[in-house]
Parts: sequence; C-alpha cells; structure tokens
Amino acid sequence: MGAALPEDMPVPEPRPDIAAPADTKPADEKTKPVEKKPEEKQPKTSTDDVKEKPPTDTEEARPEAYVPPPIETEDPKVYALCIAELKAMGVEFIEVKRIDEQNGCGIDKPLEVKSIGGGVTLAPPGTLRCQTAVNLARWTRDVVIPMLKQTQPAETLVQINQASTYVCRKRNNAETGKISEHAHGSAVDIAGFTFKSGKTFTISPRKEDSTLNGAFQRSIATAACLYFTTVLDPGSDKAHETHLHLDVLKRKGGYRYCW
Repeated sequence: MGAALPEDMPVPEPRPDIAAPADTKPADEKTKPVEKKPEEKQPKTSTDDVKEKPPTDTEEARPEAYVPPPIETEDPKVYALCIAELKAMGVEFIEVKRIDEQNGCGIDKPLEVKSIGGGVTLAPPGTLRCQTAVNLARWTRDVVIPMLKQTQPAETLVQINQASTYVCRKRNNAETGKISEHAHGSAVDIAGFTFKSGKTFTISPRKEDSTLNGAFQRSIATAACLYFTTVLDPGSDKAHETHLHLDVLKRKGGYRYCW
C-alpha cells in the first residue's frame, strides 16, 4: 500500500482524455415536456337510417353475422288501447293483413292510414304500425298545426305529404347492413305539407333560413323528438336533405336520437 496523502495535498483531477458516459447529460440541461397533440373531434353520426360504419376484418362485419330481428308481435291490450286512441283523434285507417316478407321485413298488425285527424290527410296513404300512426297524429295536432298558426296565420294545414312509410329495405337503401325502421312500419318520412290555399311547404335545408319558413321547419323538427325516438332533418346528412325522418325505434334506457 502507498503512503497516505497529507490532508493539505489537493486531490488530483481526472484525466481530460476520459470521456463522460454517453447517456450522461449536462446538469443544466432541462428535459422538455412532450407536447400532446390535440385529439381530433369525431363527427356525430345518426343512429337509424344512418350510414353504416365500414366493415372490419371480424366475424361481426361479415354479412352472414347480422341476423335481422323478427317481426315484433303486438301486445293485444296495448294494441287495443292504441286503436282506441286513433279513433278518438279521428284518424282514418284500415286494418290490413299481416305483412311478413322474411329477412326481418314486416308488420304484425299493419294499418293503412288515410288521414291523421283534424281534417288532415296523409298523401299518399301510408302503411304503418299503430304506435307510429298515433305519434304522427299527436305531433301534427300538438306541434305542426299550432306552429303553422304562429308562423303563417292565414294558412290551414290540410295534408301531410309523405315520401315513405312501410318499405322492405335496409338503412339508406344500402345493399348491406341493418334493416331500416321503415321495414318494420315504425318510420315515416315527411316531405312537406299542403295548405288549404293550395300552397305547399317543402322540407329542405333551412338551418340558415332566417325567415318564418325556416323557424317553422326548425321548430317542428325539434319538437318531433318529444314524440319520436329518432328525428333526422336536412341538416343530418345528404340522405335526408329533402325530408324529415321520424321513427319509434326502441333503444336501451329510453335513449332518443334527434339531429
């Protein structure tokens, strides 16, 4: 062993040719925080008569994995009450033969509806489930007629012009995907209205319309969500630019989709 160094002898400095370890950073160098990119907002999509998501490479995405729901059987007591309400509101209808086109299309107890009460006809007559007809009559009586009086006092509603009621097809007329609520008699597309004067009102994009016509359409579309579980207006997507889609699709927790 070498002799101990005196206490006043300086400690030798390390050799200058010895490099610091590669992963050693200067003490005064601060680590910059990693900036997080803002998350991109995903566009809102509608839930019935909507565009289907692109298929993925899973069993669920394959056409054979989707099984259309069976035709809903009407509860006799509920159906009887529904029919009684239609008659009380003055709705003109005929009970027709059960529709069963297979592949999920059909109505257990279909009605051919000619008018929805209050002197308002449905043109052309439409085939609907009873509950759909009741909700359409309520909405017309409680919302459409009063709002028309507010925005166009000189006009009287005499006809609802429908573009589609029952039809066996998939959502948005697509070749694949889920069955539309139209195929269950649970939906109606409203194209416009006809007044006693002979004038017509056509559903069209009116989000930026500051006139009373714009106020009328926006108000009846918004209030429709009180009567229907799905409401799609011309602002929802290109497939609904010419009509209001209204349906009574049942969802978990009573959820409603109103665009």
